[in-house]
Amino acid sequence: MTGVRDRLLTTIAGQLGNPHGVLGKGVASVLNRGNKRAIAAAVDAAAPTAAARVADIGFGGGIGLELLLARVGAEGVVHGIEPSPDMLARAHGRFAGAVAHGRLALADGTLTAIPVPDASLHAAITVNTIYFLADLPAACAELARVLRPGGVAVVGIGDPEAMAKMPFTPYGFTLRPVAEVVAALSSAGLTVEQRTLANPPIPHHLLIARKA
Repeated sequence: MTGVRDRLLTTIAGQLGNPHGVLGKGVASVLNRGNKRAIAAAVDAAAPTAAARVADIGFGGGIGLELLLARVGAEGVVHGIEPSPDMLARAHGRFAGAVAHGRLALADGTLTAIPVPDASLHAAITVNTIYFLADLPAACAELARVLRPGGVAVVGIGDPEAMAKMPFTPYGFTLRPVAEVVAALSSAGLTVEQRTLANPPIPHHLLIARKA
């Protein structure tokens, strides 16, 4: 039974990091429901204005794309960056109109390889993604690279102590102390403000990183 449990939890962890296939469709819906409050808070913290150029990096089920499109309006541009081909295909279908009108640009990418030019974004959000990173400093440097002066990147993470109690996190998640993530963002030249959402059963941290 231990082997079956291990395989099941490995599958769950893998789908959360890279939703795909038949299971990925269900995971996308679960991600949208489970992460909606944290993603909405990240969008609010980023505070994009009308006509801004923004990004959701690792957008998963796509709720962040929807919220950002509403915030930046018809003159803004949202970049949806995602490593899962299935989630990219899903977003192309769901947001076909925004893509056709140039309001949404979807692209394959990750936090360590964001396919946008230097200093091109007013704001970026990434929620529940850094657990799947091998190189946190490289990701923070990449976030700093793509932000315009005065731009803001919001990194959302579940509280690591609470996350460690979940049965699937030992199967592919890297849970870093919040202070470690703050230090990496600061080392990339960003000024970091920390907020905590009391979001039972998992508290959530927003790290709001601003570029001078």
